[in-house]
Amino acid sequence: MQHSKTTGYAMAALGAAIIAVLAQVTIPLPFSPVPITGQTFAIGLIVTILGMRLGSLSVLVYILLGAVGAPVFSGMSGGFGVLVGPTGGYIVGFLPTAIIMGYYMDKLGYTYVNAIIANLIGMVVTLAFGTVWLKIAAGLSWQAAMAGGVYPFIPLGIAKAVAAAWIGVLVRNRLKSARLLSEVA
Repeated sequence: MQHSKTTGYAMAALGAAIIAVLAQVTIPLPFSPVPITGQTFAIGLIVTILGMRLGSLSVLVYILLGAVGAPVFSGMSGGFGVLVGPTGGYIVGFLPTAIIMGYYMDKLGYTYVNAIIANLIGMVVTLAFGTVWLKIAAGLSWQAAMAGGVYPFIPLGIAKAVAAAWIGVLVRNRLKSARLLSEVA
């Protein structure tokens, strides 16, 4: 069943909305300017469900909404200042994360194993972008940037990657069975 561009855009918009909602699940860390959020789970989930093209579009819409001031980033924040602040690298890194994850699954298939691998790769990409920017924006040493921007996020990041992969493949398969998601998504 061929879906219209409008259906795809609606799904991408819904994906951006899901990312914005899950971004509000925030746990501040007393030793880091970077909180634990539901954003990374949401990115993995949306890309696993929608694929590279629509998943990346969802992430782009989310970032653009936040950049123009919509309160979609964690803590109901928004604006260009967030993107150039200490956590901006993580947010900007969501787009290459989505593209890389989606490309991986588009090429190798949307199986549970591939989705877990793609989500773990996505975690590494997001942490890499975020940590480099955290170092620059906050004027931290590499050791301090790693301590505040990477190490605390690895255990929960692995759990979020596995959960996003499992739920994402399940939802993707059900949407395809219901003919609500085309084969090219």
